[in-house]
Amino acid sequence: MSFPNSVYRIAERFRGFLPVVVDVETGGFNADRDALLEIAIVVIGMDEKGFVYPEPPVSTHVEAFPGANIDPRALEITGIDPDHPFRNALEERAALDHVFAPVRKALKAAECQRAILVGHNAGFDLAFLNAAVRRTGHKRNPFHPFSNFDTVTLAGLAYGQTVLARAVGASGKVWDPSLAHSAVYDTERTAELFCRIVNRWKHLSDIAGHEDEAAGQEGAHED
Repeated sequence: MSFPNSVYRIAERFRGFLPVVVDVETGGFNADRDALLEIAIVVIGMDEKGFVYPEPPVSTHVEAFPGANIDPRALEITGIDPDHPFRNALEERAALDHVFAPVRKALKAAECQRAILVGHNAGFDLAFLNAAVRRTGHKRNPFHPFSNFDTVTLAGLAYGQTVLARAVGASGKVWDPSLAHSAVYDTERTAELFCRIVNRWKHLSDIAGHEDEAAGQEGAHED
């Protein structure tokens, strides 16, 4: 079945959901115990032809919540120094406000009902986001609490790759390992990957739709 060529609004493409790519850098793997240290988001837009594209990223460093665990091994991977004087980290509630504001604005502009988190191993990012929302008692979380789009699955289907760096390379983009594990960089690359997969599907679906239309016209002429 081909995708309807008439869908040029992102609210129609994803059943009222607005895809928003999220990446978090943390002090470990336990969302309830380990610190949220950095968060970045990229809203996904749609052009007049129905192709999706990434908006500019919004990000912030985050202060570890009181009593949070920070595993030194996690810091070795991310390169984050929680005590750096120029880190300009925001307290968790302010950090959520900072990244939620552009999402709510985009939801209104796109006439979408809810944001849906897009991530590479999306369950990890969604768990840390939800944990921060619970800790701060935030009442205006624009994201669906459990649904997500996981680019691990999408890239496995589209390119036969599940590791982000390899999936990005397979999609035709360049991966710079020296910039990896920065929330902004990982979010931008994940957003590009998501858009290339969605747009590839639309392109193939449009071709199939045109072929079906041509076959139908040919059959009508034969009748």
